[in-house]
Amino acid sequence: MESQVIQVGKKYTIYLPKKVVEELRIREGDKLMLKVEGEEIILRKVNSKPKVAKVWSKIKVEEVEKVGEELTRQIIE
Repeated sequence: MESQVIQVGKKYTIYLPKKVVEELRIREGDKLMLKVEGEEIILRKVNSKPKVAKVWSKIKVEEVEKVGEELTRQIIE
């Protein structure tokens, strides 16, 4: 994409050109990272996909309830 000159509006608002929004598939609510390097402003689209945690243990509800009941009995005794 070629360079474009845009204007800073009231309250320092900057509007992204439609071509940029379409090319990067930016949607309302997306997050952008802003970085300043010298006299340059760099905007980068942030990948907002949720990170999936790796499962390190599998346990069933019944097992949790059983342990809870055992602990309760130990406390009461």
